[in-house]
Amino acid sequence: MQVKTAPDEIQDYLKDTSNMPGGHAERLVMPSSIEEVQAVMHDANAAKIPVTISGARTGTVGGAIPFGGWVISLEKLNKINSVDRKSMTMIVEPGATLDEVKKAADAEGLLYPPDPTEWSCQIGGTIATNASGARSFKYGSTRRWVDRLKVVLADGDILDLKRGEVFSNDGLIRAKTASGREINTKVPTYERPDVTKNVSGYYSALPVDAIDVFIGSEGTLGVIVEAQLKLAERPEGTFSGVVFFERREDLVNFVDSARELSRERTTPSSSKAGMPPRLRKEGSPVIDASLLEYFDDNSLKFIAERFPESPVDIAGAVYFEQQTSAESEDMVFAAWNELLEKHDADLERSWFTTTEQDKEKMRAFRHALPLAANERYTRSGFRKVSTDMAVPVDGFRGLLKFYEDTCGASGIDHIMFGHIGDCHLHLNLFPKNEDEATRARHIYGRCVAQAVMLGGCISAEHGTGKLKRKYLAAMMGERYLNEMSELKRAFDPNGILGRGNMFDESYL
Repeated sequence: MQVKTAPDEIQDYLKDTSNMPGGHAERLVMPSSIEEVQAVMHDANAAKIPVTISGARTGTVGGAIPFGGWVISLEKLNKINSVDRKSMTMIVEPGATLDEVKKAADAEGLLYPPDPTEWSCQIGGTIATNASGARSFKYGSTRRWVDRLKVVLADGDILDLKRGEVFSNDGLIRAKTASGREINTKVPTYERPDVTKNVSGYYSALPVDAIDVFIGSEGTLGVIVEAQLKLAERPEGTFSGVVFFERREDLVNFVDSARELSRERTTPSSSKAGMPPRLRKEGSPVIDASLLEYFDDNSLKFIAERFPESPVDIAGAVYFEQQTSAESEDMVFAAWNELLEKHDADLERSWFTTTEQDKEKMRAFRHALPLAANERYTRSGFRKVSTDMAVPVDGFRGLLKFYEDTCGASGIDHIMFGHIGDCHLHLNLFPKNEDEATRARHIYGRCVAQAVMLGGCISAEHGTGKLKRKYLAAMMGERYLNEMSELKRAFDPNGILGRGNMFDESYL
């Protein structure tokens, strides 16, 4: 196990892509086995030293940034132990990257569906944040694809949790560790918003599967050291399109139709695995989108230099994708064409493909926006302000109008893009001076309040971390934060793990 204490050796582990300032730590430890992780946690817990878990540090909310204590990096626990074609599962260590996991599944003709923007992230980090991305529209978030977790607790003991084995009973979770110790804790009683994506606070349900409490817990309950992932069949083919609209109303109507035709959803709280199952009816329409992504007019202008073939004299665009087979391909093409014509899409200037090469170009088009936004932030010297809220379907048009009206009146440069199929958009504001930076932060607070008022959540996929904990407090209130802290103390009595993530240390 490597241990580093020199400031220049630790420096890279004191930040993530949030660029939150002030990170500091006394020690960086890099274990290469589960036993070494146990030893580190045992020693830290005995001395009550805070421990921050570090993955690839691609998070945007400061969750991996330490403010004292030790940093434990899991980069050396990076093996893919097995891929089982028959059971369609993979056993993997937390330091393996998402790209490596996807390639290992692909080699067996399988698919690991979660699709966050940044494929260099580590799989342990995606589980800790319940990451999702564009294809969550069809496949749900990471939670849906985690079947088993091995977790080292704060005192070095181990929990081995398999989905479907440990459920809460009468509001209590009773979990037994490898040493035979039983942990009893109350399940938070808050009802989760009726949205398809939500990573705001600990997961709750009646009953709740214990594994789901750890998924999305942002490094505050334990150290994930091994995971068994579920895999899907790799699709035979796909039909993709980037479709342009001259009128925003036509675009939103098109998305509403495509969403409704693609699926009906149950409420998230009624889904044991955390993802509402698709309910396909006999004789239902052939349209079945894997993703529905949005680009407003400012977004298209923002990346016009990289994609000069993209028209900029329009209201916006939608990127869609659907899986196909040789038998369904013609029907899928015809169904999408009919729907697009119905909603007055600019078909002549839109892009369509079934080839892997062109599909990758469309994916690059989608992911160019967040990358370009980060580059602009770096050049400007002012932190961009970016939203991550999701709302129920019936509140989406209201939130979209609020975003547009508020930003338009502000005069601050902005773009809006993201997961419109899940009623989850990223509004990015780019202040150019201190006055605009202050106003952008105020706008963000107003957007949070509007989303919560519409029945939504403060974070749909990026987590709460340290940057958004005051907004989680506003969303949940004192009672529910106390319930969260009580759950944390059951697994981490000394409160050493992920201090400052989700809620203030004063709750511990």
